[in-house]
Amino acid sequence: MTIISQINITFAKNISNQKTELQQMASFGHFIKTEREKREWTQTDFGAKIGINSSAISRIENGTQKFSISKLKKLAEVFEIDLQKVRDLFFADKFAKEAYKNNCSDNIFVVAESTANYYKNINAKQGKLEL
Repeated sequence: MTIISQINITFAKNISNQKTELQQMASFGHFIKTEREKREWTQTDFGAKIGINSSAISRIENGTQKFSISKLKKLAEVFEIDLQKVRDLFFADKFAKEAYKNNCSDNIFVVAESTANYYKNINAKQGKLEL
């Protein structure tokens, strides 16, 4: 097996693992709770690190309070996780909740991916698109 073949196999496995991690997330709050518990932090410990009180952490974890978009960068730093992954999880959760709330079919996710690709292509051709 060539080195390039080995690199391609490793890359494919990494992509597959990332997809599996993203697919297994129940909610963004669940993701936060899981990551916090992996580190054996109490809600109070975690709250102090991110600047949110423990009762708000509890509500975020159980889905009764939304996590602030302005805290995503800090969350990524505290958990030592790539900011892009944190953003993807945050917006996937937000989008999935809206799709469910509005009784959208599963096709909405295919349409959304196509629409996102459209915006990426426009941005590449014309510069940054204001949304």
